[in-house]
Amino acid sequence: MNKEAVRQAYGQNPKTKKAFSLRRIFFSEKFAPYLFVAPFLLSFLIFFLYPTASTISMSFQEVHGLSSSKFIGLDNYRRMFDEHFFNALQTNTIYTILSLLLLIPIPIVFAVFLNSKLIKGKTLFKSVIFIPALTSVIVAGVSFRLMFGEADTAFINSVIAKFGISPQNWILNYSTGMMLMVILNTWRTAGINMVYYLAGLQSIPEELYESAEMDGASVFSKFYWITLPLLKPIIIYTLTIGIFEGYRMFGESYVFWNEGMPGDIGLTIVRFIYQQAFQRNDMGMGSAIGITLLLIVLTVNLIQLKMFGLFKKESD
Repeated sequence: MNKEAVRQAYGQNPKTKKAFSLRRIFFSEKFAPYLFVAPFLLSFLIFFLYPTASTISMSFQEVHGLSSSKFIGLDNYRRMFDEHFFNALQTNTIYTILSLLLLIPIPIVFAVFLNSKLIKGKTLFKSVIFIPALTSVIVAGVSFRLMFGEADTAFINSVIAKFGISPQNWILNYSTGMMLMVILNTWRTAGINMVYYLAGLQSIPEELYESAEMDGASVFSKFYWITLPLLKPIIIYTLTIGIFEGYRMFGESYVFWNEGMPGDIGLTIVRFIYQQAFQRNDMGMGSAIGITLLLIVLTVNLIQLKMFGLFKKESD
């Protein structure tokens, strides 16, 4: 039976005619692409665009409960810029910079060693380095808090006591508190970045290193002139994600200062949002802080992407 006969047979039955028409629509070249991207578009509209638009609208309102609100213009933004906000911004900025200074070079070094043919037991080392990434930040944070406790019998205090150093109250000092948050984040995240860099290293053609060896290049020369330039896209990716994660950090702060933060030690922007929106029930203020945080992260990432030349037009 040819195609024309099939069409005539379908056309004689209303049900089959309707099914045939729907089949033609779903499998058409014009409709099919929209069908495949529809789940992404719906999720984007429901879980990102609508909440973002609602948050922007709420940031200009004084919200009372779930149903009552009043437009107040920029009052929330004026009230937001106080001492606590700038302390939180300073903490997030220092935390992000220190984390990136560790979470880019250390995983690269791990990846280079694990990509070397001279290293034995690579699977074991990969597992040991990556396992912390599977640990909850709350569970890991509680362990770190016990290790760095203020009691003389706490693990770290007992260790430094053997070197004649007096016990420290780690979480009541800004610098040591920052150190704890950075160490915890580095311990948990280094394995993830290592996997990214290891994948990038394995995609570099071996012929490039062989040619460099024939020209007398040293190990450090090959790393500087071949490895780093070809890892640039992954470095930019991890840098971008690191900036985003640094400014949205909440868990590392919460596990060390879950009740109070004397002198705003450990206060972050997301923690400030939590305080205003949920503890003080000021949703308008919390929304204003959230929008400001979005603009800060967007600006910082755009600046670093421009510095890496990602907006330059490729020459013909």
